[in-house]
Amino acid sequence: MVDPAISVPPRSGYTLPVFACAAAIAALRCLLNNGDRPDQITLNLINPDQTATLPIHQLAPLPDDAVLAITHSDPGDNLDLTRHTPIWSMVTWGSPDQGEPILLMGGEGLGRHLGGEPAIYGYARQLMQHHLTPWLPVGKTLRVTVILPEGRSLAERTSNAAFGVIDGLALLGTSGIAAPLSAPGQLDQARQTLARLATSYPVLVFCLGENGLDLALRLGIDPQRRLKTANWLGPLLLEAAERQLQGVLLLGYHGKLLKLAGGIFHTHHHLADGRQEILAACCAAQGVPLAVIQAVLQEPTVEAGFTLLQQQGDGMAQLVYDHMVSRIDQRARDYVTALSGRSLTIGSMVFNRDRQVVATSAAGKTLLRQVLVD
Repeated sequence: MVDPAISVPPRSGYTLPVFACAAAIAALRCLLNNGDRPDQITLNLINPDQTATLPIHQLAPLPDDAVLAITHSDPGDNLDLTRHTPIWSMVTWGSPDQGEPILLMGGEGLGRHLGGEPAIYGYARQLMQHHLTPWLPVGKTLRVTVILPEGRSLAERTSNAAFGVIDGLALLGTSGIAAPLSAPGQLDQARQTLARLATSYPVLVFCLGENGLDLALRLGIDPQRRLKTANWLGPLLLEAAERQLQGVLLLGYHGKLLKLAGGIFHTHHHLADGRQEILAACCAAQGVPLAVIQAVLQEPTVEAGFTLLQQQGDGMAQLVYDHMVSRIDQRARDYVTALSGRSLTIGSMVFNRDRQVVATSAAGKTLLRQVLVD
């Protein structure tokens, strides 16, 4: 019997791209040799550079020279809605003129961007290319269709639509490891990571989630300086001050990060919300007409409120958002000083559902220059 006083570290799992890739490898092996029907696949995660062995639950040849392999998501001790969801990868030979040796396609439940492209992000593509290419015979092309049978219903419980992903889940992630950031031990784990990073880097980038982590890479930010905070911004800002960091750049979706402008430093919506009200207050501070402020308050989401401000023209949206990021900086600095007695340079950068940066504070611009890859 385990002593309840002994702390058991939360168990990590794997992200959706890893399971999709494992299933694709199994299906391709069967396509090449019908007698090869593996019940597990070992693959290198690339990021990090380590191997993982995943079970293949079902595998079967289909008509038209295709093979379907099925596995199930295991995110570890995360409070993750994709737990046990089936992931199907169907593999078949491609056409000679398909333009790329391995064509990745989205089937039922795999979300798509508003332009119609499947929501398969960079890490998932890298993983598939790395592991499938060595099995591909010379002169052959491949078509891989990823299907998430429960993806459409699960997506209704996420904020995917706020980022322009509709009709299902995305193969999102910059790493193969699903760290238990939603488990009870998440804050301690984040603090330990921060303490380690603080010994090497005087300025760090706090990313609220995977979208921020991915955008940081596209902006040219040093990947080693990123810290995924989830909703624990307040405690981690205090930890940064205690570790005597010089500065922290906050990088997050505007519909989440704006809570700091209202003095909310744990950003999970079950604890505190008020996003439309905070946005309306920022509008009022910049002299936005009352009728527009009232309309912002009536919008169902902050994203819709932002769009409404853009439609007013005259740079109204930019004026409000420039004020917002300045307000985030000030409230965050005051929070740290009041609770720790220390000072910390804090800058903020917010992006919209298209992962386009819409506002960066003055301090944020200064800190950004310090965290870019040389």
